Amino acid sequence: MVELGPELRRRRESAGLSLDKMARLVHFTKGHLSKVENGHTQANRELAAAYDRVLEANGDLVAIAEAQPARRKPRGLMGLPAHTAHFVGRTAELTALSAVLGERQNVKVAVISGMAGSGKTALAVAAARAAADSFPDGCLLFDLRGHSPGMHAQSPAETAHHLLQSLDTAQDLIPADPDGRTNLLRDTLRNRDVLVVLDNVRNADQVRSLLPAEGRSRVIVTSRWRLPSLDDAWHIDIDALTPPEALRLFQSLMRGETAVDDGDAAAIVAHCGHLPLAIRIAAARVLRGGWSARRFLQRLADRSTKLAYLEETERGVSAALAITCDLLPPEQRDLLGLMANHPSTSMPVPSVQAVAGLAPGDTDLLLDGLHEAHLVSRTPDEQVHLHDLVHTYAMQHVRPSDELARPAFDRLVEHYLAAAIAADELLEPARHRPAVRASLHSETPFEDAAGALAWMRSQWPTLVRLTDLVTDQRCWQLALAVRGFFFQEKLYDSWIHMHLAALTTAVGDPAATGRVLNGIGMARLEMGQVAESVDCHERALASFVKAGDKAGAVDASASLAWARMHQGEATAAMEGLTAALAEYRRAGRERNTVITLRGIAFALTCLDRFAEARTHATEARRSASAPIDVVRGINCLAWVEYRTGETARARELYAEAADLAELADNGFERARALTGLGNVAARTGAQEEAATWWAQAGDHYAGLVPVVVWEAHARVELTGS
Repeated sequence: MVELGPELRRRRESAGLSLDKMARLVHFTKGHLSKVENGHTQANRELAAAYDRVLEANGDLVAIAEAQPARRKPRGLMGLPAHTAHFVGRTAELTALSAVLGERQNVKVAVISGMAGSGKTALAVAAARAAADSFPDGCLLFDLRGHSPGMHAQSPAETAHHLLQSLDTAQDLIPADPDGRTNLLRDTLRNRDVLVVLDNVRNADQVRSLLPAEGRSRVIVTSRWRLPSLDDAWHIDIDALTPPEALRLFQSLMRGETAVDDGDAAAIVAHCGHLPLAIRIAAARVLRGGWSARRFLQRLADRSTKLAYLEETERGVSAALAITCDLLPPEQRDLLGLMANHPSTSMPVPSVQAVAGLAPGDTDLLLDGLHEAHLVSRTPDEQVHLHDLVHTYAMQHVRPSDELARPAFDRLVEHYLAAAIAADELLEPARHRPAVRASLHSETPFEDAAGALAWMRSQWPTLVRLTDLVTDQRCWQLALAVRGFFFQEKLYDSWIHMHLAALTTAVGDPAATGRVLNGIGMARLEMGQVAESVDCHERALASFVKAGDKAGAVDASASLAWARMHQGEATAAMEGLTAALAEYRRAGRERNTVITLRGIAFALTCLDRFAEARTHATEARRSASAPIDVVRGINCLAWVEYRTGETARARELYAEAADLAELADNGFERARALTGLGNVAARTGAQEEAATWWAQAGDHYAGLVPVVVWEAHARVELTGS
């Protein structure tokens, strides 16, 4: 077999070319050509092709190069860091990376992205170590310093130079120009089985020219940015650990040296947002810092001190987040700071639009940038999520000037007020409500009643928090807008909390005070606090009278009558409700008319005036337009029939109400109807059937209050408990 090196020298000399001249023609160094021609270095196909072209060898030299037996190479450099003993979780991610590094032959690059401190490097090292045997030519890790404070990000040419050196490329073979280096690197990787981890990458341009186009070599990239422009890569976004994984990490780091109560440990990792970096710092504080877990937990629980206690000399959550935030364009940084005004870490996109005060499209572009930087997470359901530590950091370190922040908060409050009113109108279109003007400052967050209900169910905690922050009339306006939803969902504690906050902002406005007091009285009654309810409605009535608000006074009188009925004053209740009914009919307030008809039917039933009660209950059912009011009317009529002794008719009506309540997605009224069916069964001697119905009722709603729910009271009478 012809040896390639001597053959290259023979043909060059036959052509009358000096080694220096040949080096210039083939674009390789003179020293490298000398080593190849003297057999000290094996020529690759690229060099043989260059000689072939210059010497017009018609492919002979390439054929000789391809026929050369490969020299036996030693095991490549294993440059991966030691595998941590405290790596937990990430099973799905490791499985995906194993596929990329193994059988997914069409994928050469995997991108692991996540927020600062999420454990990207640890995951990359774990995956690389697991796959190391498949890459005999080496497993290497290079820190590209994309997020290293005080250091410049490494250029592609610098990285290519370091990689080529690690792959035993002679110094004199490494081209000086950037393109030459990256070309040589890709060619080298094409002929090797190498796994390279490019850690701490700032942007796609920092690595794009380094990535292999073909061959067995693979690259894992880690970055705080999602790097979506690396189209051909396999992208793996990582988030914080799951709560069980976070607890396992903390316990692993504690090494059994310090006993920490399981509850305290779970609380510590929760306050760390289940972020690996934060958990590692917290564990070190408890293990080596002389802190008791309980005392350290108290510091973490205080938002104003949390980040300070998640900092060490060489690492820290604030320091890590600062690097990412400092790289943001000013507009994105401002939006992140404004979003810290939001009382929740999760928010719909329209509420972000309101905070931004920009056109929806412009806000979307800014959100895209924050999403790419893993400072927010935007989901297909049009929700934006901030990690708790990002939210805390933004509140403390990225807050914009008051000149920007105050109008942004006002827009946010007005947005939620307008959205809550719009949702309330869709959910209860016939309900009488005061006129309030407010602007969304955004796209419409929902289009129909189903969307309005979904919005209310996801946003009511934010509405409650807003009433703790707002000190003007918008506070009580928010409370009144959410009252109908709270009544439907039976969220009594939040209902009371919100209205008590609202009461302080209604001072000086007797009509507003009356509305808020009336709302509190309704909640108290639903909770079975009848005496407190009576007190609130009496005070509400006095406020309406003082304000000269006749419609409000009628509402307070009607509510007061309901409360008195549950105090055992059925006659007074019927009189008050009858007077209110006349006013509601006169004013054309149809829904209030339906509600009051039911109240009169209940009062008449208490007085054993069953025929009259049946008439009023039947009218209430017939006049109802809202599906849930139809259900309530049927339950009312069923109660009248039950008390009358018409158990067959009561059973029929309760069954109908149960089915319709399920369609209306109202667990309270369904539980009421099912309890009624159990009462009917028990009254007719079918105790097992009764127990079944009562159990089903408890599955749908376990909080029926016997003091104010007639069916629950009847069950107590039947069972003694």
